[in-house]
Amino acid sequence: MTSPSIESKPTPLWAKPGAIIENDAMSFMSRDDVVLDREIFLFDIQATTAHVHALNRIGLINDAENTSIEAALRDLADAFRDGSFTLDQRYEDGHTAIESYLYEKLGETGKRVHLGRSRNDQVAVALRMYMKTALKQAAHACTQTAMAALEIARTHEFAPMPGYTHLQRAVPSSVGMWMASFAESFAECAQLCNLTRTWIDTCPLGTAAGYGVNIPLQRQQVAQELGFAEIQINPMATQAARGRTEHQVVATLWQIMQETRRLAWDLSLFSSQEFGFVELAPGYVTGSSIMPNKKNPDMAELLRASTAVIAGAMSEIQQAMSLPSGYQRDLQITKGALIRAVKTTLEALSHLPRMIQTMTLNTERMRSAIDAPMLATDRAVQSASTGIPFRDAYAQAAQSINELELTDQSISESIHARTSPGACADLMLDQIEQRIRTQSTQPGNQL
Repeated sequence: MTSPSIESKPTPLWAKPGAIIENDAMSFMSRDDVVLDREIFLFDIQATTAHVHALNRIGLINDAENTSIEAALRDLADAFRDGSFTLDQRYEDGHTAIESYLYEKLGETGKRVHLGRSRNDQVAVALRMYMKTALKQAAHACTQTAMAALEIARTHEFAPMPGYTHLQRAVPSSVGMWMASFAESFAECAQLCNLTRTWIDTCPLGTAAGYGVNIPLQRQQVAQELGFAEIQINPMATQAARGRTEHQVVATLWQIMQETRRLAWDLSLFSSQEFGFVELAPGYVTGSSIMPNKKNPDMAELLRASTAVIAGAMSEIQQAMSLPSGYQRDLQITKGALIRAVKTTLEALSHLPRMIQTMTLNTERMRSAIDAPMLATDRAVQSASTGIPFRDAYAQAAQSINELELTDQSISESIHARTSPGACADLMLDQIEQRIRTQSTQPGNQL
């Protein structure tokens, strides 16, 4: 089976006697919809199948029609997957492609599928399914990244390295502390994905253009068939959720990318000659076109920059949402922002676990970057623990900084003395691992 020829470009779904189609105007109004719809096309087909089943249950499509439409939709999905059906500029959008295909294959029967729905709820349900899947994938990738960081933390739990505030040396810290911070943060990102997925787990299909339909659709059964927890109830509220839902998903992805940016910043900084704490694996660095000596952390830098794409998408959606009740075509542009954010985030996350696993740590260089003044906080705390008011102990430690002696033992004592839960001497790595595994065992997120 092949796609229709370019000469057989389908008529828009909304065409009717007297309608005028201006090709240039249509191109502007359709924008890149048909290209973007490739990302949600299989979800659109799946939701169309569920809608046909709903029409069949209330007698508006008979059993024979139901069977033939279901088979044709299955063939269309297979053809799209193997590339023999192309979703391209012949179609206004993916919705048009589905109906055109059904009409071509089934004749008049293919015209029956749109009863009781609008492109408004059709795209809304496909996007909901797309977002739920993307959040599952992102949560899984976050747990993989968290586990990679946790493994480094276990291997180098007490390896000394400087702790920094304001990019200035602060107190002795450890590789375990550094990597455990990312393990826990990415576990929290996975949790946020799971929470957001639960928040959007309602089915909009059956609300049509935003005011319901005058046929008794069994919406709860449709929602169940499509894997939703429940239905979105009020049709106007369903339309009002467009853009707002996408924004929340992109905001969740921004949180992930913010952690990715923090890790990328550290790896870029710590792999510089000035620090020399980390060496990234050869596959994650590039050379200079003119300077033979260069080894550039391009992967880290581009991961860092990718956060801007998500922030831009979030802003784009926000700016499109100043709207009254009811559907407005403005919301069309939120689709591109959402898909761009999803693809950028998932691609970035795909590199993180291996990048962490393959980096080389120069623990001797880390140890040598710790200097005696970094023990001053320990001195102040020790003095205050004997009963001296902390502010006095602080002043005494500041006056005696030059008297502090740095040895391997004093560094080790500093690290092991920090026994508060989560600190260097008690990183609670088992508890962090449990949090990671709790998120990874949510449906669809198994490690």
